[in-house]
Amino acid sequence: MEIASVDSGSETEWDAFVDRQPQASLYHLSAWRGIIREVFGHEVIGLAARNAAGVAGVLPLVRLRSRLFGDYMVSMPYFNYGGALATSAALAGRLMTAGAALAERAGCGHVEFRDTVVRDGWAARTDKVAMQLELPGTYDQLWSALGSKLRAQVRRPQKEGCEVLHGGADLLSGFYTVFARNMRDLGTPVYPRSFFDAILRTFPERATIVLVRHERRPVAAGLLLGFRGVLEIPWASSLREHNSLGVNMLLYAEALRTAIERGYRIFDFGRSSVDSGTYRFKKQWGASPRQLYWHYWLPKNRELPRLTPDNPRYRLAIAAWQRLPVCVANRLGPRIVKYLP
Repeated sequence: MEIASVDSGSETEWDAFVDRQPQASLYHLSAWRGIIREVFGHEVIGLAARNAAGVAGVLPLVRLRSRLFGDYMVSMPYFNYGGALATSAALAGRLMTAGAALAERAGCGHVEFRDTVVRDGWAARTDKVAMQLELPGTYDQLWSALGSKLRAQVRRPQKEGCEVLHGGADLLSGFYTVFARNMRDLGTPVYPRSFFDAILRTFPERATIVLVRHERRPVAAGLLLGFRGVLEIPWASSLREHNSLGVNMLLYAEALRTAIERGYRIFDFGRSSVDSGTYRFKKQWGASPRQLYWHYWLPKNRELPRLTPDNPRYRLAIAAWQRLPVCVANRLGPRIVKYLP
């Protein structure tokens, strides 16, 4: 079995392997390496394991280097899933070991592998879960199961004249207006608009924007990504001053309607910390937690990294960011967030 980096001409073979693996995620597809390289300028490495029959395992890695946050690799940054994908657990472990060896030779501080299964012998964080809902056959069935209180919260913005739009690149401007404003309010640097533009261009059949407007103004928006039987909402936002109308509730109801009408079996609300506010919000829709295992290679005696907003180290920076004008946050944010996983 040979494990080696692959060149840019191997996308077809790589993706054919991903398509054959039932445990694959959308983020294992080779196109993401191109998006990350194009938008963020990072070094992107694709490790492939080959035997006589062809590709038997893949591991996408992205190297993030900055003075502020350090030098490390992630599989995959910016998303909830990634990690080694192989025909056996043993081979996945060999790919991870090969990735760790690359990182060690390059002088990286750690490697993070974002998995949904336990990898024996690897340090892991288990504080995050993915909230997922198994979908019924019709939206009417889901609507009945939601309960009267939740249904009333969805109806309120409809009574207030809110409208829902579905589309792609044509709705990107409205989506980004809401998303960027919400990220500033949270104290989080925003991704560049070019990131979402690249996703919509690369995956026109998989990516959808749901946009809620009130008095013709965008007030809530989400970008949905579909893969096999799962529709995921990795990015969703609403304007705080309109949440009293329940615009965020209407957004999620329409996202769920979209998933059911398009034949998806599972709706993925994204990751949360157990018992956090976002965890409880997603749970009220009927979602259940799926454990995430983020495994690490670390140099000897190095502690697990904490590049997360709940790290007290970043508390003052978050508070300061929340006071920035949106236009300033939008200009500075992409220069910082590219180095955050």
